[in-house]
Amino acid sequence: MPSAKTAKRKAAAARTKPRSISRKSATPQKPIAIYHEHPRWFVPVFAELDRRAIPYLRLDAAHHHFAISPNGDQQYGLVFNRMSPSAWTRGNAHAIFYTLSYLAHLEKQGTRVVNGSHAFRVETSKALQLSLLESLGLPHPRSVVINHPSQAIAAAKNLRYPIVVKPNIGGSGVGIVRFDSPEQLASAVQNGAIQLGLDSTGIVQEFIPARGGHITRVETLGYKYLYGIKVFTSGETFDLCPMDICKTTDGAEIKTACLVEGAKTGLRVEGFTPPKKVIADTEKIFRAAQIEVGGLEYIIDERDGKLYYYDVNALSNFVSDGPRIVGFDPFARLVDYLVKEAR
Repeated sequence: MPSAKTAKRKAAAARTKPRSISRKSATPQKPIAIYHEHPRWFVPVFAELDRRAIPYLRLDAAHHHFAISPNGDQQYGLVFNRMSPSAWTRGNAHAIFYTLSYLAHLEKQGTRVVNGSHAFRVETSKALQLSLLESLGLPHPRSVVINHPSQAIAAAKNLRYPIVVKPNIGGSGVGIVRFDSPEQLASAVQNGAIQLGLDSTGIVQEFIPARGGHITRVETLGYKYLYGIKVFTSGETFDLCPMDICKTTDGAEIKTACLVEGAKTGLRVEGFTPPKKVIADTEKIFRAAQIEVGGLEYIIDERDGKLYYYDVNALSNFVSDGPRIVGFDPFARLVDYLVKEAR
């Protein structure tokens, strides 16, 4: 016969053990709204929602409007913000600043928003991302923020070359240019070749050569570590979107990849578990940024072995063929989370 202490421990364990919720009982009463602009990045999310017969709506951010009324958007159980900062490269710049107003409106109404207005402000400003990293005492490349191309030369004066100049509102590596010498930079400034993008703000930053020829991306869900991947690059592109990578490190084709623009030359991917310190840093960053679904990129400097965090993504596109690369389907985990939050 079990002792009183044993019985007490079992009772306590039963109370604290999470109960499994069937997918049928977990179905939200109101539809989940997926607010997005890119036409194809979120096909796997929609497919998983369809597979489970979860009610949802697609909200096209580029052709959207909302009424200022007491119950304008209370028909949604949850709004999942998937707006892309690179929308301006697809002729949808107008939707970026509009989105900030829409998300803030939803939040004031009490609508549950995943990756809300604060998260999107961080997503759409590399300057804010660097400021966040600095405030948390985390390593990042030395950087200077400018608001006119003519300031780039002075901004780079105390930086180590090579450097890169980035638009503040980027996405998918758009607009990032590398300069290997002060002369190259001065020539670009003189010839009007530096474009700072949508908000006329840019980042002048030390370029970090990648040890091992790869960067590491850490994905989170609900502010918690989900998985990590190494993205191997030739160094000729700054577009490292995991959804668009078509090969594993052994050269095998990824089954469901290349959904968007096709193969990225020289890009390969493999699953990787980052050090515990990196996982803790990642979770700290996303809690501070209020980004529930996000991806952090970091790099190891081949010159001195130092680690630098450099990109905080709220629009995190999970790697294609997750079961093969990281051992599970991240899109299924994402839908689990959305359904739970929508309830």
